[in-house]
Amino acid sequence: MRTYQGRTLPRQDEDVDDQGLAFDIATMHQRGLDRRRVLGVLGLGAAGLTLAACSSEAEAESTASATTSSSLSEIPDETAGPYPGDGSNGANVLTQSGVVRSDIRSSFGTSTTTAEGVPVALTLSIVDMLEGDVPFEGVAVYVWHCDRDGNYSLYSSGIENENYLRGVQVADANGEVTFTSIFPACYSGRWPHIHFEVYPDVDSITDATNAIATSQVALPEDVCDTVYATTGYEQSVTNLANVTLASDNVFSDDSAASQLATVTGDVTNGYQVSLTVGVDTSTTPAAGSAPPAGGGTGGGMGGTPPTGVPTDRPTSA
Repeated sequence: MRTYQGRTLPRQDEDVDDQGLAFDIATMHQRGLDRRRVLGVLGLGAAGLTLAACSSEAEAESTASATTSSSLSEIPDETAGPYPGDGSNGANVLTQSGVVRSDIRSSFGTSTTTAEGVPVALTLSIVDMLEGDVPFEGVAVYVWHCDRDGNYSLYSSGIENENYLRGVQVADANGEVTFTSIFPACYSGRWPHIHFEVYPDVDSITDATNAIATSQVALPEDVCDTVYATTGYEQSVTNLANVTLASDNVFSDDSAASQLATVTGDVTNGYQVSLTVGVDTSTTPAAGSAPPAGGGTGGGMGGTPPTGVPTDRPTSA
């Protein structure tokens, strides 16, 4: 009786290669080949191999996605400056009814004064790094910045009773908040920027110590040049010429590597300003820290801070 590798051939009158599918598979397994190779050798695994290839591609894409995701940096903690309006330095706009709004161009409450300037739609995409870089739905984001003249509402001379260019939005399912505003000025010693604080939820915004991130958005130089060439921004041209991202006392440590916004649009139709903000709640917020270099103080093209600014608080606006 004929045998092969210790097994009786089921078809005694046929060659080893013609013993049937069951015998061939058993032979392949005995040789230590995996199932995918078996199917490939037999010419019966095209569909299986296609699925395997798709699986490999999916794994590659997943790996690429993970690599991209992991490249996200936590947003640097920056000084809130002397004009936060969050209760940490005098006025607290965050306790006022009406502060949760998307259009922050006008004051609310006892005044309806509107800040003039080139329109801006600011979108911040908040990412929860602790949970695997997922959208940080439900966090509250407080945004504020200076006006076209370099002044801050609530603080600067003549606009102490205004609260324009300040507002809060709650992040949606995509982790996004969007504000309608105007392009801020460049005042002496500071690169053009927008302040923001991130809070766990809207109920926690009345206490500045609840903030889980405090940082600033840097605006691109080419867009600043274009905006500042328009009427009303004349002084910003001179101020921008005297500062760079590398010399700015907030962005100079890394030239705003993770804080430089992406901007599209034009001066006629307005600009869309966007930034992805990585927030890691496992780290301790260090808001208020800033590089020791000197710089402007805001409040009217480099004017001195309002009286009463705590001496232990950085004066970088």
